[in-house]
Amino acid sequence: MPITDAAELREILARERVAVVGCSTTPGKAAHEIPKYLLDQGYDVVPVNPFADEIFGRECYDSLADVPGEIDIVDVFRPSDEVADIVDAALARDEDAAIWLQLGIRDDESVARAEAAGRRVVQDRCMKPTHQSLLG
Repeated sequence: MPITDAAELREILARERVAVVGCSTTPGKAAHEIPKYLLDQGYDVVPVNPFADEIFGRECYDSLADVPGEIDIVDVFRPSDEVADIVDAALARDEDAAIWLQLGIRDDESVARAEAAGRRVVQDRCMKPTHQSLLG
């Protein structure tokens, strides 16, 4: 079952490096504003968007596989029907990376698969208000 417990959410939010799959170049979109908020809170935000070269002055990567170094959280801003492939990519690297599906994004089968592989998963929940209520 996806994580909803405040203590476990705090543990995930205490991690530092967040790869944002579907990070947007468009101010006003949640996929831009939430990663910007995380960056402003001191997170090391790594944008993943094959259609951008940089976002927030940071290099953008085409896929999770292209991101150098360790990832602590894979933050997903893509439609629910794309989650399975993103989970596969997350499982192929960084054995301890948590997977966070933003508000409105759900894929129960992929969540179950990730959890069976030992991953912590948050589903259908926005990182910003969660961070504000638990750590802000």
